[in-house]
Amino acid sequence: MSLAQLHYTSAPPGPDGSGFRFTAVTPGLPTSLLREAEQLIGYEPPRDAPPRPTDEQLAGFPRVFSHTLLSDGSRLLSRTVYTGADYSGRWGNFHAHAVHLPAGTRLPGDQLPITAWESARWTDRTPDGAEPGPLTALPPAGHFDRAGLVAFAELRAPWLAAFFADVRRAAETVDAPQIVLVERESADIARWIALASTALPRESAHQLTFTTYTRRPQLARQQIIGVLPDDGQGLTGYDQRYRLHDCTGRPPTEPVTDLWSETAALVWLGRAPELFKEVAGLPGESFDAGPLAVAALCSGIPLGSACRTAAIDWAGAHTGALAEDRLPRLIAALCSPADDRTAGESAALARLCAALDGRAPAATTAPLAALVLTEAVRTSSLELPALSPSAITTEYRRRLAAELATDLRDGIANGASDPTSALRLLGVAGTLGVDCADLLPDLARRLSGALLADPGKADAPAVRSALDNHFDLRVALLGKLDDLAAGDPPAAARLLARAGLALPDAQSLPHLRMCARMARTAADEDRVTALHLVIKDAGVPLFAEPLVLRTAMRLVWDSGTPAAGQAALLLGETGSDVHRAAGTFPTLVQAALDAPADDRHAPGLARDLLRCFPDELDSRTRGALLLLEFAGDLTEGSPGHGWAARAAALRAVAEPLEPTVLARAFNAVARRLLDTERPDGELSALTACRDGELLAAYAREARTDRVRDLLRTVPAYAADCFTCWSSHPGTDPTWDTTRNGLLDEVLRPVVRALPQADVASVEAALERLQGRWAEEFRQWNRPGALSRFARRLGGRGRRSGGAGPRWNDVQPPRKDGGPS
Repeated sequence: MSLAQLHYTSAPPGPDGSGFRFTAVTPGLPTSLLREAEQLIGYEPPRDAPPRPTDEQLAGFPRVFSHTLLSDGSRLLSRTVYTGADYSGRWGNFHAHAVHLPAGTRLPGDQLPITAWESARWTDRTPDGAEPGPLTALPPAGHFDRAGLVAFAELRAPWLAAFFADVRRAAETVDAPQIVLVERESADIARWIALASTALPRESAHQLTFTTYTRRPQLARQQIIGVLPDDGQGLTGYDQRYRLHDCTGRPPTEPVTDLWSETAALVWLGRAPELFKEVAGLPGESFDAGPLAVAALCSGIPLGSACRTAAIDWAGAHTGALAEDRLPRLIAALCSPADDRTAGESAALARLCAALDGRAPAATTAPLAALVLTEAVRTSSLELPALSPSAITTEYRRRLAAELATDLRDGIANGASDPTSALRLLGVAGTLGVDCADLLPDLARRLSGALLADPGKADAPAVRSALDNHFDLRVALLGKLDDLAAGDPPAAARLLARAGLALPDAQSLPHLRMCARMARTAADEDRVTALHLVIKDAGVPLFAEPLVLRTAMRLVWDSGTPAAGQAALLLGETGSDVHRAAGTFPTLVQAALDAPADDRHAPGLARDLLRCFPDELDSRTRGALLLLEFAGDLTEGSPGHGWAARAAALRAVAEPLEPTVLARAFNAVARRLLDTERPDGELSALTACRDGELLAAYAREARTDRVRDLLRTVPAYAADCFTCWSSHPGTDPTWDTTRNGLLDEVLRPVVRALPQADVASVEAALERLQGRWAEEFRQWNRPGALSRFARRLGGRGRRSGGAGPRWNDVQPPRKDGGPS
């Protein structure tokens, strides 16, 4: 197949005119293509070029060798040279010779475009006739021999990796920045392109566009643009559009993070460009650094830790792709001494060792296994894989056991702050046969504390491997966990739920068994039932092991307390002796004191606690329980006498008092004081106690619907409340405020709303009392009498005492109106 050609230069007048024009074109090339090509094949001499160069000077002018993608998807491979004077003697002529490659086609023989640099088939003049002669190939001229490119790469070593990184980006991304190369010779630009084309995957190399020289890089369309030093100025600072590599200036200092690019540079510097072709058939992505790094290591090319890690990861994922002769060389390279080996590389080595275990002869993998085991001991952070006994030879095992025994035992005993690190060392010791049995109890102690503090550590491979492979360690660990579970049962339950540790029948482990049972208990299970279940799973009687009860209660109620009814049931079922021995009676006490004010079980629980633990309760707690019991007595109807005084006295002993206990007791006192049955002297005791919170409870109870209903329906009760709330003025400012508020805000609205007959019944009840109560009630109830009556009462003093109606405990006023 003949390549379509075109020639362009300044020519004498002809059918197509004179001046610069196409002088020879293969028939069939469309006019639109010629117009587009005309913009790409021009030539502008260097800035410092002589105006009338000699033949020798002409030979030194830059060559424009371009590979350009056209708008229709086809490609143009062109060569343009400066020829000096044209047919008329005018200077500035050039000659362009180009071949057209339709979309989807390549040069004959799958030849890369850059290999046609300075091919002998390029011409500097127009052929005779209007049509070019047949052109079937552009054979290489031999300018890019292996030795020459290797030498050039060594000279440009500082720029190689960064250049390859930009070339990769250009091959992978359509809108990647253009690469501008600054060299003094266009031939060096061609060598750069040859380096890139050799390193790139074959398809990417065929698609790479370039030009070896232009005066105006801003107008160039190619991916790689070659310029002279003067023409590269002004492109810095436009990193989004251009990536400038000035090979005539200072070498770059920025590090390159692209591993493929770094490896490709090292392959060139290692004088092994044939490796690019060698790895082309290996599995992996186009720019995967792994296969190239493997080939480099096998060829003895030193790589950095990151590139070695890429090689290790690829080898571990493609063990079948490693030839039999390549694997030993790779392992030898990886096991060579390296000062820059990182933790990531060591972890990759461990993964590779596991991947090769059983797939490669032990004689081949033994050096790798030895390195991994040594790294695990020396770093204490390497996660070891599970290796079969055949992964390392007997010779290596003996040698490593002798070398690492001291470090292993020291690391397990006290060198590893994290117990999981000690477990890794224990795994190495097991592989090498180093005896560490005497170190297991202390390791179990440290590991148990770490697991309770962070149950997530149970998922660590080192922990699971150690528990699966070390029976003695497992037994010791479970024993330590059982001890710790007695102190923090919820943490142990969380650990068992997370880790799924099986509890052997041969060990008692009562606390752990309860924790395991609690982990299986439904969240909505009745708490007392759940307690019975976990105690049953403990497998020991409470009287033989009272701490089981404490563990069970902490499991069921975690950091909270049972309800008062539940606590009373527990106390009744187990008795006080077990709770005393287990130290759980404070939980029962707290259940009583924390019970809501309307919990009907709390007073009874308080009574039982006072009876069962007379010597264990401190004075404050005893006072609080007595007050709680007293509140129950007030509610149940057998409180004795001196309610307010007793409540105030118990409160003083029980401070600081739980708010619910105080509210329950004061509300009970207030309710009884406002009942229809009230012993003599109770109201006087209320006013005398001078307790603002008790008076506030009394005022709240007086404002309840119960009291208002009694005021409306029982005239004697309304009369009694009037006498109570009018008595003892001046005794205490808080009492004065309370009683005046009740007269004005509670009693007056009720009385004003009563029918006249009911008001008369109230007056009649007051008439039956001694003194002027009825008259004072009439004055109080008269419209507009509020302020005057309040001032009058405010100046009177009354003393309590004397018999009266069954619900009245106040002394009536004297008939002369004076104080009684």
